[in-house]
Amino acid sequence: MDVILTIAGYFIALNILGFALMGIDKWKARKGAFRIPESTLFIIAIIGGSIGSLLGMYTFRHKTRHWYFVYGMPAILILQLAAIFFLTHSSITFQIM
Repeated sequence: MDVILTIAGYFIALNILGFALMGIDKWKARKGAFRIPESTLFIIAIIGGSIGSLLGMYTFRHKTRHWYFVYGMPAILILQLAAIFFLTHSSITFQIM
């Protein structure tokens, strides 16, 4: 049970971070301040924060004119959902020691 809570906490934290980074980058764009690199936004999405990044993208209306965000973020989410489906429905069993 501790493993599941740890994994859930990891994904919750990453999604909150992805959402917050979109908002912070939008705020910095308006102020003309130093911006968060686009690669950082994508890395957060790839390592598990895709839902939060997508929600932040459309909540703050940030990066919605860039085709690689409009198509890339949903593609990352779809690949992650496919991986979760494969791992939960495959005949491969994992043993945790």
